[in-house]
Amino acid sequence: MKWEGNRESSNVEDRRGSGGGGGGGFGLGGRSIGIGTVVLALIGWGVFGINPLTTIGVLSGGGSPAPTQQGPAKAPPANDQGAKFVSTVLASTEDVWSDIFTKGGAQYRAPRLVLFTGVTRTACGTGQSAMGPFYCPGDQKVYLDMDFFNTMSRQLGAPGEFARAYVVAHEVGHHVQNLLGISGKVDAMRGRISEREQNALSVRLELQADCYAGIWANHSQQAKSWLEQGDIESAVNAAQQIGDDKLQREATGTVRPDSFTHGSSAQRVRWFTQGYKTGSVQSCDTFQAGSL
Repeated sequence: MKWEGNRESSNVEDRRGSGGGGGGGFGLGGRSIGIGTVVLALIGWGVFGINPLTTIGVLSGGGSPAPTQQGPAKAPPANDQGAKFVSTVLASTEDVWSDIFTKGGAQYRAPRLVLFTGVTRTACGTGQSAMGPFYCPGDQKVYLDMDFFNTMSRQLGAPGEFARAYVVAHEVGHHVQNLLGISGKVDAMRGRISEREQNALSVRLELQADCYAGIWANHSQQAKSWLEQGDIESAVNAAQQIGDDKLQREATGTVRPDSFTHGSSAQRVRWFTQGYKTGSVQSCDTFQAGSL
């Protein structure tokens, strides 16, 4: 992926080394996390998803939003290559979605991306690294502990720069859903339908974010011609490695489709590929699709 030298986003906030957010948590803080715990946490909280606190906490009426970081946001160091990569990918998503929104007669509001380690405060509650990357609609920020990229490569079998770019693009896809009112409609159904039905809606939401990531890959390649041989394959492999069926089978030895919240490996690959091949938002309507 030929990303160096491209525009970097100014919407990156670096909280690494700031001591995190304190308070609350998901019962994993302070413990050494091995592969089994990581995979179980990813199954329980979702890989590449909306902050799980939106399903159980403040955004469904479970209390007041936690305060976000105080003081001015700090930019990453200029010589941090990992942060430069993430910032460059984020800038590309800004360009792509701004253009798509403008052509649709709307204005795109870019999210901020927060780099953190361990735990951090969000408008949705306290986020932890073991949750994987997530998006909080309450503050319209994407949260990422870049150590997750090492987990992807070494433990989940999903190496490659473009696999990492797919992670960022998927989270930005959730931001797009928020701006379009899609995630709000899904969240409004919580408590009004069964857990199985809610899981089914969550799957459609996640697969749509995968499709939106594919749209970004399509448009960014048209604009920059920055993909190299094997890049799309690395993103497809990442989608395959983090399917609910694969994660459940590896962690527990069994697969429970009714408990899926993100979709199977085949579904995630299909919808990312759909977005990449078509480049069309209309082609990503997973909620009207008869078959996923």
